Amino acid sequence: MRKVLINSFASKVKILLILSFCIILFSCSGKSKLKPTESFDAEKVFASANEQLEKKNYDEARAAFLEVKNRDFSRKYAPLAQLKIADSYVKEDSPEMAISEYQKFIENYPDHQYASYAQYQIGMIYFNQIEGPERGYSGAAKALEEFEKLKKTYPRNPYKEEVELKIQKCRNIIADYEFLVGEFYFKKGSYNAAIRRFEGLLKNFPDYKDEAKVLFLTGLSYKELKQNEKAQTIFSLLTEKYPNNKLAKDAQKEISKLKK
Repeated sequence: MRKVLINSFASKVKILLILSFCIILFSCSGKSKLKPTESFDAEKVFASANEQLEKKNYDEARAAFLEVKNRDFSRKYAPLAQLKIADSYVKEDSPEMAISEYQKFIENYPDHQYASYAQYQIGMIYFNQIEGPERGYSGAAKALEEFEKLKKTYPRNPYKEEVELKIQKCRNIIADYEFLVGEFYFKKGSYNAAIRRFEGLLKNFPDYKDEAKVLFLTGLSYKELKQNEKAQTIFSLLTEKYPNNKLAKDAQKEISKLKK
C-alpha cells in the first residue's frame, strides 16, 4: 500500500513539473519581444547619403557613407561610398582631406573601374591651385606628377585628351617659372646661376614657347662671363632656329661684336 502511494505521488509531481514547463514555455513565447536581426540595406543608406550630400549636409553624408563602407559586405556600394567621401571634401573645399580620401580609394581598390577617376581628381585638385608662374609653380609641379601617374597607371583612362592639355599647361607654367628665376639671376648679375637655370629649362622643356628669349639671355650671360666662344655658339643657334624672330637680329649684332 505504501509503495502504491509513493508511485502515485511521484506521478503527480511529474505531471506538475511537465505542466509548469509548458506554462513557462508558453508564457515566454507569448511575451517575447525579440526580433530577428534586420539586414543592412546598403543601397538604401547609400541613396540617403547622396541626398544629404546634395543638400550640402557634408558631415551627415559622410557618416552615412562611412556606415555603408563598413557594413556593406557585398562590396558593391562600399567602394562607391569611399569615393563619395572624397568627393564630399572637394565640394566642401577641403582639398587636403579630399586627396587623402582619394588616395585611400586607390590603395584599397586599385583595379576598380573608378580608380582612374580618383587619380584624375587628385591631379585636378593640384591643377586648380595654379594661379600663374610666380605663385602656381608648386601646384603645377604636383599636378604634372599626378597626371603623369594617371597616364602610366591607367593608360586607358577616359580623360586622355583633357589630361594632355592640362599637362601642357603645367609644363608651360613650370617653364615660365624657371625662366623668371633665370631672368632674376641675370638681372642680379649672377650669370652662372642664370646659365644653370636657362640650360636646365632648354633641356627639360625643348618645346618652350620663348626659347629664343632663353637663348639670347644665355648668350649674354656667357658674354658677361667673358666666355665669348660659348656666347657666339648660343647666338648662332638662335639665328639658325629663329631667323624671323626679332631677337635674331640682336643676336647677329652680338656675334659681330664678339668677332671684333
